[in-house]
Amino acid sequence: MAEIPTTENASQKSIKPVVRPGFQWDGAQAYLFDIDGTLLNSRDPVHYFAFQNALRDVFGLSTKFDGIPVHGNTDLGILRAMLRREGRGDAEIDASLPRMVQQMCAEAQENAHRMRPELCPSIYELVSRLSAQGKLLGVASGNLETIGWLKLERAGLKSMFHFGSFSWPLELRADIFAQGARIAWERLGPGARVYVVGDTPADIQAARKVGLPVISVATGIFPAEELLALQPDACFACATDMLHVQ
Repeated sequence: MAEIPTTENASQKSIKPVVRPGFQWDGAQAYLFDIDGTLLNSRDPVHYFAFQNALRDVFGLSTKFDGIPVHGNTDLGILRAMLRREGRGDAEIDASLPRMVQQMCAEAQENAHRMRPELCPSIYELVSRLSAQGKLLGVASGNLETIGWLKLERAGLKSMFHFGSFSWPLELRADIFAQGARIAWERLGPGARVYVVGDTPADIQAARKVGLPVISVATGIFPAEELLALQPDACFACATDMLHVQ
């Protein structure tokens, strides 16, 4: 998920964990974690301003995110949606993406000290536990790679993850998940169980599309009821509940 701008967690109440019969959330050899809304929530406008400034400098546009699907989208998907709304064609967008991506990443690096990521409840404990158990941990995120790693570094999580799959040159979330799974299988063998952990309906849909089990956490803007409607393999209010379910 690209989180722009920051939002508060929309889950207003605790939910009872829902787990598909026979499914063990900790039964995978590898995990692909979404970043925004799953591992952390950003409490700063660095990512947001990187979008705004790239659109201004490359296209001369000053446009708002109103009406643009952001949560569960990818950075490239957001850029394309905004530019299409302004009447730009895909050929023009594709030709300009490398410059916009380069500028966004450079600006994020320059302003990394202003990033204020806030870990979702019990995420550090969850990731530490999985790491101690020898699980292969990856991130599969709609963020541009540089921006995604900067958020994790600022949040104190980067060293716990072994690899990542990001937006650019991939644009679709399903393709990002598929690439993450391929990396995991290259390292562990084709029979390794790989689970996705995410906070949006888009994470569930993308995981289903590529045939990966998916664990939902209601730590982003989507309530658990909306996530459960798409029948993830497991759904938790937050990582705290995961740690207490055997």
